[in-house]
Order: sequence, then C-alpha cells, then structure tokens
Amino acid sequence: MTDSFKARDTLESDGQQYDYYRLSAIPGIDLPSLPYSLKILLENLLRHEDGADVTADDIKALAMWDPQSGRGGEIAFTPARVIMQDFTGVPAVVDLATMRDAVAELGGDPLVINPQSPAELVIDHSVQVDVYGAEDALARNTQIEFDRNRERYTFLRWGQRGFDNFAVVPPNTGIVHQVNLERLAHVVFRREANGANGRALLYPDTVVGTDSHTTMINGIGVLGWGVGGIEAEAAMLGQAITMLVPEVVGFRLTGKLAEGATATDLVLTCTQMLRELGVVGKFVEFFGDGLDHLPLADRATLGNMAPEFGSTCGIFPIDEETLRYMALSGRSEQHIALVRDYAKAQGMWRETGAPPARYSALLELNLASVEPSIAGPHRPQDRIAISQAKATITELLRQAGASDASITFETPAGETETLRDSAVLIAAITSCTNTSNPAVMIGAGLLARNARARGLRTKPWVKTSLAPGSQVVTRYLERADLLADLEALGFHVVGYGCTTCIGNSGPLRREIADAVTEGQLTACSVLSGNRNFEGRIHPLVRMNFLASPPLVVAYAIAGTMQIDLPNEPLGHDAAGNAIFLRDIWPSQQDIQAATGTSLDADMFSSTYEDVFTGDAHWRALPVPTGGQFAWEDDSTYVRKPPYFVGLQATPNPIGDIQGARVLALLGDTVTTDHISPAGSIAKDSPAARYLIDHGVKAKDFNSYGSRRGNHEVMMRGTFANIRLRNQLAPGTEGGWTRHIPSGEQLSIYDAAIRYAEDSIPLLVIAGAEYGTGSSRDWAAKGTLLLGVRAVLAKSYERIHRSNLIGMGVLPLQFIDGEDATSLGLSGEETYHVHGLGGGDAERVTIRVLPDGGTERGFEAIVRIDTPKERDYYRHGGILQYVLRQLAAK
Repeated sequence: MTDSFKARDTLESDGQQYDYYRLSAIPGIDLPSLPYSLKILLENLLRHEDGADVTADDIKALAMWDPQSGRGGEIAFTPARVIMQDFTGVPAVVDLATMRDAVAELGGDPLVINPQSPAELVIDHSVQVDVYGAEDALARNTQIEFDRNRERYTFLRWGQRGFDNFAVVPPNTGIVHQVNLERLAHVVFRREANGANGRALLYPDTVVGTDSHTTMINGIGVLGWGVGGIEAEAAMLGQAITMLVPEVVGFRLTGKLAEGATATDLVLTCTQMLRELGVVGKFVEFFGDGLDHLPLADRATLGNMAPEFGSTCGIFPIDEETLRYMALSGRSEQHIALVRDYAKAQGMWRETGAPPARYSALLELNLASVEPSIAGPHRPQDRIAISQAKATITELLRQAGASDASITFETPAGETETLRDSAVLIAAITSCTNTSNPAVMIGAGLLARNARARGLRTKPWVKTSLAPGSQVVTRYLERADLLADLEALGFHVVGYGCTTCIGNSGPLRREIADAVTEGQLTACSVLSGNRNFEGRIHPLVRMNFLASPPLVVAYAIAGTMQIDLPNEPLGHDAAGNAIFLRDIWPSQQDIQAATGTSLDADMFSSTYEDVFTGDAHWRALPVPTGGQFAWEDDSTYVRKPPYFVGLQATPNPIGDIQGARVLALLGDTVTTDHISPAGSIAKDSPAARYLIDHGVKAKDFNSYGSRRGNHEVMMRGTFANIRLRNQLAPGTEGGWTRHIPSGEQLSIYDAAIRYAEDSIPLLVIAGAEYGTGSSRDWAAKGTLLLGVRAVLAKSYERIHRSNLIGMGVLPLQFIDGEDATSLGLSGEETYHVHGLGGGDAERVTIRVLPDGGTERGFEAIVRIDTPKERDYYRHGGILQYVLRQLAAK
C-alpha cells in the first residue's frame, strides 16, 4: 500500500501493540465533525491506498467532506467480509463452482476461484411452517426441511469443504442477521501480522451481505449493507465495491420510550419519517443523548429496517452500550478492551453530550412521543397508530371492495366457526427484526402468561407460530418460564429461520383456505417482521400488518384486525368480565426484571460453541469431494447456469439495441418480490410444468427460494408474482403479457421464449422506485435469462439497479418529468436504443416505431453511475469481468 499520509501507526491495548491506520494523520481533517460512518469509509481508503483504485486525492476529498455538496465522487470500498443466507448464497456458490469450470475451459487453474475475503453462509431461509401449534412442530418441520433440501444442503457441504475462506452455519441455528449480531461480528477486526514488525493490524469490521437486512449489524457499530449475490461474489473474489460518497442524514434521538411503547413502535415511526424525508441511496446515522436509553437490541431493530427506510444503512456509533452487549453475548474481555481503545483512538467513540457531527440533513425524534403502532397493509412505512387502527383498516377494506362477507367452516374438532373480512389467518412472531430483541420477546411471553391466566385463547382460524432468530431466544424464554405460556396460545417454536416474513408461512388448513376462496374474503396476517409487500406472506392473505411480538399475540387472540384495542375487549373471562389489552399488557418493570434474570453471557457462549458443526441431520449428509463440482443432469435443485457459455478471453464490443419489443409495461413501486421468484410454486405455472416434466410431484415442488440454484426454475418464475399488474395484459394479475406480433396472451416466460426463437431483444418499461425491496439477485438474473436487454424506469432502488448492471442488463431512466404515459408509450411499439457508444454514453436516444405509425424519439439517461460499473457492463457482468481478470493471471 502507498500510505501517502504516513498514517500507519501503533496502538497499545491490554499490554499488546497493534498497527492501525490513524485518521488524524490526514492534514486538515476535522474528525469530530465527520459522521461516524464516513470515518469508517475513510479508514478503508487509507488502508487500501494503492495509487490506482484508491488515490491520495480520494482520501483528501472524503476527509474534507462537505455535507451540503450532495453525493460525492466515486470511491472503492473493500469490505472486511461477506455474509450470505442460503436463498441467495446457494446461487452464489453455484456461480463460483461454474466459474471454476469456466477458468478450466480457458486453460487456467480452477482452484484460483476462492473467496479472497472471509465469507460466511447461514442456512436460515429454507424452513417452512408446515407444522404449527404442536409440541413436535420444530422436529417435524426440521425433518421436512432436510427431506426437501437434501440436494442443496449436500451441495453446500461440498462448498464448505471445497472452498477456502468459506464457512457455513448449518440449518436450525438461527437467522443470519441475528447470528451475525450475536456471534460473527468483530466490531473491530484483528488481522494477524503479515509484515516484518510482527504486529497484528486493527481495522473496523465492515460487511456486505446477500440480504438487504444485513444492515441489522449497524446496531453494533459495524458498517454493512445488502448487495446482490453477484456483487457479493465479486467482493468475495477481491473486487472493491465502487460507490459514490453518500449524503449522510443525521437522526437525533432524545428522551426515552414511554410505558407501553416498544422497539417495534419506534422503528415503524422512524421508517415513516425517513420515507417521508427521502433517503434512498443515503446513509442514516443515529445520534443524540436518547441513545443513553436505547439498548443495543433496540438499535439493531432500527438498523434492520434501513431497507424499509430506503437508505443504504442505519448506523449507530460505538459506545458503552456496544461494549455491554459484546460482554453479554460472550465476547472476550481482551477483545472488548481492544474495541474501546481502537474506537477512542480513531474518534469513533460516542460520549454523552458530545457535539454532533455535520450532516447533509437532520431529523429529530423524542422517544417519549412514540406510540403503539402497526404498519400496513402492504408497505412498512404506512404506520397506523393503534388508537386509529380499527377506523383505518375499516376504510382500507372499503377501498379494497370488501363487502363484510362471512362464511362458516367446520374445525377439526367438529365446531362451526365464522370467518369474515379482516380475519387474522396468520399470526407469526418471526423475523430478525424483533426476535433479536429480548425486551419484545419477553414482553410477548408475559402478555401470553397474563392472557392465559385470564382464560383467553387464540381464535381457531389463526395459524400461530414462533420462529426465534437464534436458539438463545428459546433458552431465555424457557429460563423465564414463558415458553409454556406462548405454547398454550399456539405459539410453539416452528423453526430457527426466516419463515413467514419471507413467504415461508406454509399452507393454511384446507377448510380455512376453502372458506377464504369461496367467500372471496379479504384476509389478514399480523407478523413481527420487516416486510409486508403485496403477495409476499401467503397467496390467500391480501392484507399484511407489521406489529410488535406482544401485539401479534393480542391480534391472534382477537382473531380480527377490525378491533379497537384500546377500547374494545379482547375477550371475556369465565365470569363474563371483559378483558382489555391494558389488563394483560406487561409493564416495562416486569419486562426488565424477567430479562435481567433470564439472560447471561454463558447462554450465548454455549449456544454458539459449535456453530459450524450442525445437528445430526447436517452431519449425516454426504460430502462430495473434488475441486470442481460434479453436476448431476437430473438435479432439479442445482444446475450449471449458462452465463459463461462461449465466453472469450476478451469481451465483444457493446452495440446498440435494435428492434426490441416490450415484455412488460409496469407501474410504480414494482418490488423485487414482484420480479424475482419467491414463495410457493403455483401448480399451473411454467415452473410447475418444468418440474412435472422432470418427475417432481406437486407436493415436492418446495419454494422458489429453495430452487434458486436451478436457473431453469427461476427464469420461469421471473415476473410471475400473483399480484404483478402488466399493462400489456389489462385486467389480469400475475405473470401475463401479450406477444405483440401475434396479440396472443401468454405467460411472460412463454412469450419471452417465443421472442427468443425469433431473435428479438426485449425491454421492460416501469415507473418510479423500480426494484424496491430485498436484494434479490434473481430479479436481475431472471430478467437477463428472459432476454431483457434493458430496463427503462422513472427511478430505481439502489441494489436492483446495481444488480442489473452486474448481469449485463442496461438500466435506463426517463428524463425528469417524463414517463411512459407522458410520452404516449403503449408498449406495443418496436424500440431502437441508439448511442450506447461502447458503453460510455451518459444518454441515449430511443426511437419508437408504432406498428403502422410514424417513428418518434426521446432521450433517456444511462444509469451506469461509476467507471467500474461501465467495466462490468462492457464485460457482460461482474462475474465475467472478475473471471477474465483471474484467468489472465
């Protein structure tokens, strides 16, 4: 490294000396005024200065950051590590295995393909709620999970052994973000000496992950965010992530939460405020004396929701609360001391009452003003105060055309029950957002105990589930003697992983599903998660509401979302007395007392002692050998993708797009859930036809997420979400379009294949916020494999735009004030994209030729924002770029 500023220095901690790159060595820097998050980026540049990717001018520019200058210049950020979950991790490992084959075909050494940065994969996205409300729900769901996913898990066991610098946390351990927080995070990295002086090097822990909620780690002071699988693969292979220096929004917190308010209520309030401000592509940094009263679990809950804010991250600085949590979660005293000493030496330590840094914009919230809330029915930012929930939901039902219909069904016990619009069919305590937080989990348990004591029970049509983020949660609920109370209300542990929040809610009982379908009811779910997008939770549930774990239990007891919880009773006791929510709501004093006696460091240490070993199911799996994976032709889970077929040592020149047709004409806020295959595989879908043709029975379809290692399934499920509305197929919902030359209405997949047979390139036209949501790499991979050469939208969510470039798909943007409507685009025209200039153009001209009409044109912006992105696009994607670099060595 160049070290123009002579910043490499020595730091002493606990009697040992370490090397580090001292920020104060930069001339003229005003460290106290620089946001915490930018200090981490600045150290990253100092440590990686090489005169090429990172120059002294880059470092100076960031050190002298002007908060009012908007987004700054391009920098190259090199994360310390990469974390993945299995839905996105399996295709990443598939791609690495395929790259080994491609390097071999180019005459190179396939074993050169290995993660260059530490990479960890946590298997947490495959468990489904097949069994619930039973003592053996966990054991049965675990067995079903391994039966369904044996091929995938065997492949991951090969990767665990076959790749260097790669670790796998087996199933049934916990949710990736909670495991990251409780076990994997370093806060400050300690890299053993590789130089002559013999001293280890210290630097901030930074991470990118193949899940947008990687930002949960921001709560412990680690800078990290979600990226697409392809971008993560590049980071694993030693590529820096190019980014523009962001604007940083400061969010001052004052006061403390009032009695009855939870961390969930806080994050829903902050999400609403930040969405209203507009923070897409920006960093959000929390500060202020309110942090003195905000436990780290609450901070992690806030950091987790950064994708719902729309921001890149939502970070907290290192302070005494950080160290308290590190001690609680079993980190060593030596490492905790090292974190304190390093943070103070670098000006990264928060002191109460210290003046704030300078920010691009400011928000402020008095924690005492936060009131109990839910959010929905389709977006996390649509907060509804509990005091207004009944009236708001009643109006939402009216707008949705609900007719207050009802229908009866018979329970397995032979009792007749009545379902109505707004019935809660799913009540799930799930997701990393809240299951990392002992206060709300203990609160849910205490509420369940109080409800049970008063004779309250959940309604028979509610599917109840408890999916803890780690085994630590179960242990402290057991120690507090609260797990039995939750189980008495049907909240048995169903698995340790992301379940309902990602659409792994499992099936409803047949009689309930039939009743909803027959009565055309507008049914609801309530979950302690972070995502409630339309069509995400369950196909039969149209309205989904986010809520704290105690409120999930309360709504499960009510059985309906149309209840005024502050003023209407949840039920009655044996004597006929009305029981209100306030009668069973636990006090903060009760929650703190139960938490204090049920949680300790030994619980974390013993739980994570053998974190990479796995249970008997995992250890019993076969482990394939060999440096290159032996692909099986009959596998329907893991197949070799076609990305590198015909790859040459040098890329072909970029040319214009001629004679393109529109595959889909879409509106605003099309999410990656709308684009990427997710959830269950419909029995009449193109993906189902493929699986049936390959001998898979309908009961064994599993989910799209579990089959992300098979491109044939995934491309058939792209744009197949049941709530997608394609204006080329008016009056339909789901993955339908019109094949324009013939006018025939087809599935999007079938139309794409017909276009491909005629060598016709494709476009997607969309509105604002295209690609909102999780960092789903298959939203870009599937788009490419369907033959889409470019997407034209009003605006993009950050991750999806990057992923499109990473797959070689061109992101184009309408000029401000223009869109498909204003330009009179019907989607039935032929399109020509001119002026790409080998990939260098900042604008292009799009010529539009209506069938039988007069050609016209307009300009569009090329949303390739950095020189490195241009390199990726010229090579056909990130993987092709990296592969060519490695193969040439």
